Amino acid sequence: MATRTDAPTRREQILKEAARLFAERGFHGVGVDEIGAAVGISGPGLYRHFAGKDAMLAELLVGISESLLTGAKRRLAEADGAGGTAPGAVLDSLIEGHIDFALDDRPLITLHDRELDRLRDADRKLVRQLQRQYVELWVAVVRRLYPDLTEPAARSAVHSVFGLLNSTPHLTRPGSLPDRAGTAELLHRMARGAFAAAGA
Repeated sequence: MATRTDAPTRREQILKEAARLFAERGFHGVGVDEIGAAVGISGPGLYRHFAGKDAMLAELLVGISESLLTGAKRRLAEADGAGGTAPGAVLDSLIEGHIDFALDDRPLITLHDRELDRLRDADRKLVRQLQRQYVELWVAVVRRLYPDLTEPAARSAVHSVFGLLNSTPHLTRPGSLPDRAGTAELLHRMARGAFAAAGA
């Protein structure tokens, strides 16, 4: 999703509303007219931006996988540029980036869990490929911090932490979460605790 601070484009607005509606009511429970109405255009007007709902779903799921991978690579490059930042600080940076996603793009987590299998084979394979690359970046950092941890164990720990961080869509009752900063801090402590337990 967009990380700029300027106003979102119409295309980005459509994707945001499509993600929200798909997450709330399921891919087949939402029509193009409803997505169009959510952004103030007619349903047929959406076809100036997307070929159809399938194209929106693909762009959402491929897009967030690309965004997570790009963000992680940028954080690692920044650490290398800082003269070899300590592995713990690099891991903290990766965790912070994923927490931002988990708190700010919760509909996409729901969408991924429910609708990934609806993608065309090529798009689904691309999502999986991007996700594997993302996981392996984390595995390398975790093993630098905990060198006695085997590669399979580090990979399992990374997947477990993703499960923890990606649980945010299920925590939606009023009062079930502290404010955003408090929630981010709690998730961060839990993620670091999980890795420390795995590396013990």
